[in-house]
Amino acid sequence: MFMGEYQHSIDEKGRLIVPARFREELGLNFVVTRGLDNCLFVYPKPEWQNLEQKLKSLPLTNASARSFVRFFFSGAGECELDKQGRILLPLNLREYARLEREVVFIGVSSRVEIWSRTEWEQYSRRADESFEEIAEKIVDLGI
Repeated sequence: MFMGEYQHSIDEKGRLIVPARFREELGLNFVVTRGLDNCLFVYPKPEWQNLEQKLKSLPLTNASARSFVRFFFSGAGECELDKQGRILLPLNLREYARLEREVVFIGVSSRVEIWSRTEWEQYSRRADESFEEIAEKIVDLGI
């Protein structure tokens, strides 16, 4: 399980150090794709394969399902840790998530998210303001 928040920087070549606490569970090779809310989703290979199977089962006749699957898979790429624990993030993913210099890694149970520090701070502020309201809404989901 991934949890916690870690701040790092991207170098001028687009390399980013993966927090040590996430490296073992992610493994040497993992998948990074466009996520929701303008962040990147990072999946260990077994979790990606589970998600892939679920997405493959969506009906091709549903336009929303087709759009989501296209968006999700077309932005996906395999990343490999180098000896210093870094990955090279492709330019298209950096642009999508508005990643410049300062980034934030957050652990979200079965995945890791990579955020622009600015975007994460804005999102956190908005979420903080409505945290109790959100909690009241999800209580009906059996949590």
